[in-house]
Amino acid sequence: MKLTERQFVEKLRRAARRRMGASTRRGLHLRQGIGDDCAVLSGAGKYDLLITTDLMLEGVHFRREWQQADSLGHKVLARGLSDIAAMGGIPRHAFLSLALPRGTDFRWVDQFFAGLFRLAESNGVTLAGGDTAASMSGVVADIVVIGEAPRRKAILRSGARPGDEIWVTGVLGGAAAGLDLLRQGKRIARRTQTLRPLFYPQPRLSIGRWLSRRGLASAMMDLSDGLSIDLARLCQASGVGACIDADAIPRLRRTPLEYALHGGEDFELLFTVSARRAGKIPTQVEGARLTRIGQIQRGRRLRLIRAGREEVLPVLGFEHF
Repeated sequence: MKLTERQFVEKLRRAARRRMGASTRRGLHLRQGIGDDCAVLSGAGKYDLLITTDLMLEGVHFRREWQQADSLGHKVLARGLSDIAAMGGIPRHAFLSLALPRGTDFRWVDQFFAGLFRLAESNGVTLAGGDTAASMSGVVADIVVIGEAPRRKAILRSGARPGDEIWVTGVLGGAAAGLDLLRQGKRIARRTQTLRPLFYPQPRLSIGRWLSRRGLASAMMDLSDGLSIDLARLCQASGVGACIDADAIPRLRRTPLEYALHGGEDFELLFTVSARRAGKIPTQVEGARLTRIGQIQRGRRLRLIRAGREEVLPVLGFEHF
């Protein structure tokens, strides 16, 4: 039987846990492994290490004829930084493995790194190493980001409880709307606001840290594959269900609801807050909107309120297989 991506990850997580056992050695030990935005390694100091890796493949995640090299360099790093943001952490170092087809123009490479370094410098991140190789099938970029969070304060996906409110940052569906225009062959300037959510996503690092410092988020993850599928993952990790209100989901007027629900690539944050503390959440942090869209419920069902009626929330976000 064919495995879905979610089933594959769960199968790998169970196999890794069986073989890992309890670590009693001194030094770093694994607090959180497969199944969250980052692995969390705890040691004897005041901070835990956060480690994430993200792979981008030409023809799967991007097309060079659509995307300028600097935006690709930006996005490669942004994907890793968004995972650190989802844990409420601070990014410190990055490692990049980059495979290029033979004959790649050096100007393209320079622009790629210009985009990556701009985002790195604005977030205090150092490119500390990596690897290079020739590729026979397009550009391949694998980013590893190492960050930190105060000891035992990293925000996991598994902390949501019935009664918690469900919140998101920013607006959703913009990346999917931009991708749809490209697929239709629309002629649009590469740096228009329409394509910025797709090509230059902004990791919500400051909001993640803001929530962490105040201890407000009970669970959190980034929205990379779509609200519906990422909410399903958070609920699975927490052993709960959820109900969200279609009218509450923040999106631009021209953005279809289906893009906001299932489009993915927004790299916003999805988080939960206990009802008694939800009054401490403002409408904006660092210029980004914070919006309540629903509530965590008992059981495992995912529901959507649309036009005043409750229905099953379809889980239709992006999966590789």
